[in-house]
Amino acid sequence: MTKKLNIALAGAGNIGQAHMAVMHASETVCLSAIVDPNPAAQKWADHYRVSRFESLEALVSTARPDGIVLATPNQMHAAHARTCIDAGIPILLEKPITQTLAEARDLVAHATSKNAKVLIGHHRAHSPIMAKAKTVVESGQLGKIVAVTGSATFLKPDHYFLEGPWRTQLGGGPLLLNMIHEEHNLRLLCGEIVAVQAFVSNAVRNFAVEDTASIALKFATGALGTFLISDTAASARSWEQTSQENKAYPSYSDEDCYVISGTNGTLSIPTMRLKTYPHNEDRSWWKPFEEGIVGIVRDDPLKHQMEHFGAVIRGEENPKVSARDGRINLQVIDAILKAGRTGTTVHLSY
Repeated sequence: MTKKLNIALAGAGNIGQAHMAVMHASETVCLSAIVDPNPAAQKWADHYRVSRFESLEALVSTARPDGIVLATPNQMHAAHARTCIDAGIPILLEKPITQTLAEARDLVAHATSKNAKVLIGHHRAHSPIMAKAKTVVESGQLGKIVAVTGSATFLKPDHYFLEGPWRTQLGGGPLLLNMIHEEHNLRLLCGEIVAVQAFVSNAVRNFAVEDTASIALKFATGALGTFLISDTAASARSWEQTSQENKAYPSYSDEDCYVISGTNGTLSIPTMRLKTYPHNEDRSWWKPFEEGIVGIVRDDPLKHQMEHFGAVIRGEENPKVSARDGRINLQVIDAILKAGRTGTTVHLSY
């Protein structure tokens, strides 16, 4: 087996700790250093027996990891990514790509000019469930895709906001923190989103940021979609509570997040229930569907994402989620926020 790649991690928060665990278990990459100015991060450096640096500048000036995972706060993404890109070090940059759309555009242009290796951390793009769903859609079994309905309704506890007061302010709501994952999934399944409408509400928590949003989507193919997201709804219709990919969450196997509807049938995700009309027969709501369940393997997408990052570093694969993809995902969220704020239809061009 080839030598393991040395990967440094910047940001020892919750998602950073998940990345550490994945690297520790990997057979192709290993954690080589932690970057975090908080002295509390030293316990993780001690646990994994690696060095801790207080800044990225200190890391890149004294060590040359094969890659860096940036799991730092959103407002630091642009500057930290530039530091790594200018040092010629490949990065796995957690979502969102940057805090603002202007920063995202600048970063994409900079990464392109440097021919940098940038993978954006939309980890569900590496989910075996999503891969299988995409295969079903592209196979034509559902016919021409007509519509998608989706939901991400769940209940974040009060202490979540007490521990991170920034989550009560603009940019800390479920649209930027959670919906950005959902719309990337929808882009993978249904194509580019070209127009959005939205209602947003903060009627439950009364924070400065939304807690619930109802969204209408138009895709370039002509397909339409609706999506309901809320972090104050006592509901199990979220990816985390249905996919069984993150064991930290209880799982409910009778719930779905998405239903993809075509002219010949539907696929419900992640239960993977499939309903299609028999071939060469009249299709009608008076006719019965053939029913089945698409076979899948459930596995941790963070693990697959890290292995893919290694392949990107070695030049074996191109990033599944490029810097441009990260910018588009942020652009869609920006459009949803604008639609909710203005009550207008917001059209997108990329």
